[in-house]
Amino acid sequence: ITSPVAFDILPLKLHPFSQSTPTGLDCVGWKRRISVPVITDGVLDKTALTDDVGSEEDLYEDFRSSNHRYGHPGGGGEQLAINELISDGSVVYAEALWDHVTMDDQELGFKAGDVIEVMDATNKEWWWGRILDSEGWFPASFVRLRVNQDEPMEDYPLKVEGGKEDDSRHFGMGQTTKDQMRTNVINEIISTERDYIKHLKDICEGYIKQCRKRADMFTEEQLKTIFGNIEDIYRCQKKFVKALEKKFNKDHPHLSEVGSCFLEYQTEFQIYSEYCNNHPNACMELSRLTKVNKYVYFFEACRLLQKMIDISLDGFLLTPVQKICKYPLQLAELLKYTNPQHRDFKDVEAALNAMKNVARLINERKRRLENIDKIAQWQSSIEDWEGEDVLVRSSELIYSGELAKVSHPQAKSQQRMFFLFDHQLVCCKKDLLRRDILYYKSRINMDDMEILDVEDGKDKDFNISVKNAFKLHCRDTEEVHLFCAKKPEQKQRWLKAFENERRQVQLDQETGFSITEVQKKQAMLNASKQHHAGKPKAVTRPYYDFLMRQKHPTLPTTLPQQQVFMLAEPKRKPSNFWQNISRLTPFRK
Repeated sequence: ITSPVAFDILPLKLHPFSQSTPTGLDCVGWKRRISVPVITDGVLDKTALTDDVGSEEDLYEDFRSSNHRYGHPGGGGEQLAINELISDGSVVYAEALWDHVTMDDQELGFKAGDVIEVMDATNKEWWWGRILDSEGWFPASFVRLRVNQDEPMEDYPLKVEGGKEDDSRHFGMGQTTKDQMRTNVINEIISTERDYIKHLKDICEGYIKQCRKRADMFTEEQLKTIFGNIEDIYRCQKKFVKALEKKFNKDHPHLSEVGSCFLEYQTEFQIYSEYCNNHPNACMELSRLTKVNKYVYFFEACRLLQKMIDISLDGFLLTPVQKICKYPLQLAELLKYTNPQHRDFKDVEAALNAMKNVARLINERKRRLENIDKIAQWQSSIEDWEGEDVLVRSSELIYSGELAKVSHPQAKSQQRMFFLFDHQLVCCKKDLLRRDILYYKSRINMDDMEILDVEDGKDKDFNISVKNAFKLHCRDTEEVHLFCAKKPEQKQRWLKAFENERRQVQLDQETGFSITEVQKKQAMLNASKQHHAGKPKAVTRPYYDFLMRQKHPTLPTTLPQQQVFMLAEPKRKPSNFWQNISRLTPFRK
């Protein structure tokens, strides 16, 4: 996992009395007793809230003030725990996730995979560390804390003659160092999974259940927006953790065979796609509601009633997004300490690839969902549109360009702009005076077509000489469409694009990808509002440049790029949607 994912990450504030874990999900013991009412009839008993701590407002402000009194200035219980370990004389190691290349003498350069001794973590963004004899500042977001903090540097597998690892050192009851390290990783996977289940249960029972009792405050549509399909995720994870428990060897954890569990549930984990796509909407809806005090007090009362740690609701709802991205990291760590001879090795190796594919699929679906807004905007810029919307059948622009279309019976050639989407090819005509304006002409259903490469020379069907040509032939009606490109390389790009279109359609069928009717209607509604608000009808260069700036915001120059994000995703090819749309820019002399 190497590139940042575009999910907005909100800072999580852990209560100072909590036991910090990698997920930060442990419950907390309060120093003072708070009396919180149980909501039984759909109405929150306000009088019960005032028994010990006064009004709702007093209760909320009391806990806010307690955070300011005890909260660590750096933010986050995990960071506080790191500094406590360092101050106690413990050695804290972190592993580099990305290369950090620097020309600054005060910064510490390293490569992905390097192990860094963390010497000072009081600053939230920049830590002080050491590698061998070099010391310096480095960005905290470039590293992750090592699972095996008790593994000293000298205990890395040594190389002996023949290039094989010497794993003869033993740990405790006859375990090798590698076995002990595998034990630590297995224990982390099991413990964090248990914490995560508790966390999901708290959200479902502590928030959703109470919100449903307050029909005067929340509609079902609002709850769907805020919580997405987190209840489905909770049911899935309960089954998954039971499968893990069955494979967990309590007496000898390093012998546990958990790889098969990830392989078994890889398809079910795809439900995270819907949740991740909805997460930005949840953040916006929460931001809107929490501007009203009664919602702030209500959410805080729900948290206290469920005895949850001191994190705001938006922080809790971020955890599933983080969790699905953490699985590949945990499995990579597990594979690192699993001997090739271990019975679980092949399954762990396959599970790592499977979970990377799940993360890749989730990010691809997020990208596709973002694309539908752009497609809706594009359609709204086309004059004289006829028939159904593009989004009824398509969700991806595969390729676009100018071609000469030859029509029967006179074999008349016409220059047209063509846009190849999944399932359909849309034909448009440029305005004679304003070349940035397009008029809708027709479309071709690609599901019924086969592509035929045409050699240069005289074509028998149309009885004309052609060059750089290809045909679309309808298998059902025997209808034939002839197209000519200006250059051979343009023809080859179109032939490749048609292959990609069929491949995309097949992949969507295999993975079950689809855009909901609600999402389609919302995209078209947004595009219509923008048009009526005075957006230019044609996709002009200034509008295109504006959209490009929105898609690629300027990052702070004082921070490395990866520091802006906390989650990572697999590499993927950049979307060429706007590169294709840029072909519609005004004609230049």
